[in-house]
Amino acid sequence: MAIALLTTYLAGYRMPLYERLAERHGVEVLCYGRGDRYAPSWFRGLDEQLAGAPFPARRLHGAREAFGAGADYDAVIAPFAGGTILPAAYAGARRHRKPFILWASVWAQPRSLTHAAALPVTRHIYRHADAVVAYGEHVRRFVAALRGRDSDVFIAPQSVEPELFGRTVSAAEIEQFRTEHDLPPGPLVLYVGRLVAEKGVGVLLDAWPRVAAEATLVLIGDGPLADAAAVSPRTRLIGPLERTALPAAYAASELTVLASVPTRRFREPWGLVCNEAMHQHRPVIASDSVGAVAGGLVRDGENGLVVLSGDAPALARAIDRLLADDRLRARLGAAAAAALTPYNYEAMAAAFDRALATAINPSPTGP
Repeated sequence: MAIALLTTYLAGYRMPLYERLAERHGVEVLCYGRGDRYAPSWFRGLDEQLAGAPFPARRLHGAREAFGAGADYDAVIAPFAGGTILPAAYAGARRHRKPFILWASVWAQPRSLTHAAALPVTRHIYRHADAVVAYGEHVRRFVAALRGRDSDVFIAPQSVEPELFGRTVSAAEIEQFRTEHDLPPGPLVLYVGRLVAEKGVGVLLDAWPRVAAEATLVLIGDGPLADAAAVSPRTRLIGPLERTALPAAYAASELTVLASVPTRRFREPWGLVCNEAMHQHRPVIASDSVGAVAGGLVRDGENGLVVLSGDAPALARAIDRLLADDRLRARLGAAAAAALTPYNYEAMAAAFDRALATAINPSPTGP
């Protein structure tokens, strides 16, 4: 059996999942190479990714080929992304009577004009996909409300590589990171990601001058808010870093912030930087618009802090609270690392196992 899985790029955090799916189900990954404009170069290097893939993978040249996957493969898996790729893949699977599995990340209906125009089609796909794999409990609830059932919606807990992000970072590595990036003495507060409004970067920059503690805000990433970040007081803009350099950044920092805000087109599907930081026993301050909060990973007062999205004063108070309390940071950081136990690649692959079994061999009585 050969199964097509459509996606944008071969992101490092997905490779362990794709290897498992290739071994278990003969999955071939078809990449159409669209993604965030401000993704770093190592993320966008699709040709290099394909050349080094340890499983079957190739470039997908547009919607026509996505439609053709229904003829060439025994089943099709596609995400809620990629413009015309999703409807083309779904239509091709239906045309050739092949099972179709939706990989769902959205947990609130986007409200842009483009999404409104596509709503009848996307709702049809949500309702009639043979099975759905969801990013988390928050996505499962959203999908189940559209389908009128959840018996064929399976949660694939979002994961990153523990051998990378959970590795021990030495004091020498931390010192080297600080020296290399000319970071001043004292506590560091970390942001990692695209420097765009929907990631809450503007809220963070607004909150930072209100933080009373003597600390430095370190921003790793690129985007249209880079200039504003570069001139913000007590702030260091590092720019994009290779993923292999990130564990030292998390270990050097006291905490990580992800203050995403909802827009007409976007609500943070998950926020894997939460997983990354938590592997280094670092607490996360996240807004209630972050999928990792809505999905149950980051829990206020248990393994991190949660603030109302867009509330800069509340964010500043949360940062000050953690910076002022070593014992609280240690307690939340330890609980954060422990909370990651079920967020692993075997659990992700198992969700796809169940979705494929359901889609390929549906119950004779139906859902």
